[in-house]
Amino acid sequence: MIASIRGRLAHVENGSALIDLAEEGTVGGLTYEVLLTGYTAARLGGSIDQPVTLHTLNWFEGSAQGASMFPRLAGFLTIDDRRFFELFTTCKGIGHRKALRAMTLSTAQIATAIADRDVALLKSLPEIGKRTAETIVATLHGKIDAFVSADAYRGGAGDTATAADGAAAPPATSLAREAMEVLIQLGENRAQVVTWIDTALRADDAPDDVQALVARVYQIKAGG
Repeated sequence: MIASIRGRLAHVENGSALIDLAEEGTVGGLTYEVLLTGYTAARLGGSIDQPVTLHTLNWFEGSAQGASMFPRLAGFLTIDDRRFFELFTTCKGIGHRKALRAMTLSTAQIATAIADRDVALLKSLPEIGKRTAETIVATLHGKIDAFVSADAYRGGAGDTATAADGAAAPPATSLAREAMEVLIQLGENRAQVVTWIDTALRADDAPDDVQALVARVYQIKAGG
């Protein structure tokens, strides 16, 4: 089993990446095709020709005629992303390919939507209709505590995202957690709060206290 892959990102297109394993200055070597979720592909898009590390998952996929089986390799930015993908595919009607296409938001956002029984957000994912969204909630609610939005700021060793797109992940500080708790108490949706806080903390003039961060979130919410 291939647990991770590191190499030069040669190409990203149509839900997959080409990872060149040849060492710099050498001729020859292997190039792997790695399938990606929509979220991962978007994060990797700015890293062409840069070294990247992906946590991987392997499976065999049958052909349309069912006569042949082909090995497939999917790559994820973090170990948690890979774990969540494995859990997500335990839902009825969610195969590996469908899960890859559906996961266009971060693990934390999707997990938080499940925790909140937010069928509307799940329905907004590609290929996820109302019935499938309800099945996801029924199957996974209560099983995704380790992935909910609060964990987006915990910064666990070995589970942090590779800054493959050149942008560092939001700081894993009490500031983000405290602001998130305040916003949830004010009635905001947790999945949206994660997105707004991420945006605020990535800015060059990122707020440095809870009150300022909450105020910045409401500016972002208002389109500012």
